[in-house]
Amino acid sequence: MTNKKNGTLYTGITNDVVRRVFEYKKKLVRGFCSRYNLTLLVYYEIFGDAYSAIAREKQIKGWLRSKKIALIEGENPEWKDLSEGWYDDIP
Repeated sequence: MTNKKNGTLYTGITNDVVRRVFEYKKKLVRGFCSRYNLTLLVYYEIFGDAYSAIAREKQIKGWLRSKKIALIEGENPEWKDLSEGWYDDIP
């Protein structure tokens, strides 16, 4: 999650990315994302089990910012909000 291209970055895990991103966008969860207005999903990965997801989260959190940016730009060079359109039917 981020707030703009090359802005503040947040890495986390969830068992329901659609729900969690909605919570961040609507600021329903207090914490880092709401404090820094992180509402853009610019990168995500899907894992079959929680252990692999946690290991990957820890790996990414240990990286330098430049490596995190390279990961994002390798998949999403324009930093588009990957959740765009997910909530169009929700008032």
